[in-house]
Amino acid sequence: MLLTLAVFFLWYCLWPLFSQYVAADEAEQDAADEQLAPKGPAFSADRAFEFVKKQCEFGPRAMNTEGHERCKEWIVKEFEAAGCQVEQQRVDLVGYDGTTLKATNIIARLNPEQSPRILICAHWDSRPWADNDPDEANWRKPILAANDAASGVAVMLELAGIFTRDTLLNKGIDFVCFDAEDWGTPQWSDQPDLSETWALGAQHFASQLPEGAYQWGVLLDMVGGQGAKFYQEAYSQRYAPDVVKRVWRAARRAGYGSYFPKKEGGGVMDDHVPLCRRGIPVADIVPYYPDCKQSGFGPTWHTLDDDLEHIDRNTLKAVGQTLVQLLVE
Repeated sequence: MLLTLAVFFLWYCLWPLFSQYVAADEAEQDAADEQLAPKGPAFSADRAFEFVKKQCEFGPRAMNTEGHERCKEWIVKEFEAAGCQVEQQRVDLVGYDGTTLKATNIIARLNPEQSPRILICAHWDSRPWADNDPDEANWRKPILAANDAASGVAVMLELAGIFTRDTLLNKGIDFVCFDAEDWGTPQWSDQPDLSETWALGAQHFASQLPEGAYQWGVLLDMVGGQGAKFYQEAYSQRYAPDVVKRVWRAARRAGYGSYFPKKEGGGVMDDHVPLCRRGIPVADIVPYYPDCKQSGFGPTWHTLDDDLEHIDRNTLKAVGQTLVQLLVE
């Protein structure tokens, strides 16, 4: 008992010194990372922006709509044009209100012969309702979804094109566009907002995966917004801490550490959670606006203002170049 108390007392006394040492060591490593020359080809924010724009030209891409189907065909063709092997995982899913959702997860494989594989993913469907709009009259209107979710798909399309043209990448990557992410219970509904009503396509995708399908992964969600900063999301920290460290280190090495502060954000029941629970460590790159009264996801989240005017090429560049750095290291 005395020995236990002595050990505890020693730990109690030394822990502050140890913590200071670790913090100083991390700060030194962060500074060293920022001095390293970036690796990999340049990510084109202009091309990524054009990919966002093209998706928006289909109008809202909510489930079971013509815009949704037309956009799906375009995404498939773009990944094929980039040299990917494309599979369409079609499935009927059930929305929070019992609606049958004709969903398609789009899986685009780059270097399909390579193993183990890395997963880069985003959702591609749009929110059917602007239920966070400041004007209640807009709550049942569909949103254009330039940031949530065209931006993530745009970054993946540009990455696929980059690594088809460049031979630096010797990894096997699956770019996966999840469907039916944004049919979660609207705020105006009298039904409970259960986490299971969101990320339906990702839930199905995860349930079909064999053991060891992916080594690790990154989820891109709302990666083109003005003023975006990407804090370290809580579920990512819990299930994929090593991937979080790699992503944030890659951001510093690519010269975009200011977009990726080493601060904890909140937990988001996003597409990465079903994958993490399946045993695949996936880090979520998702914005956090701690001072935004409209939403922690930013002022345009689930509003009619989620349009091209509020997309920032600089944010697309920061995220895209970070992913290039991450994948070539």
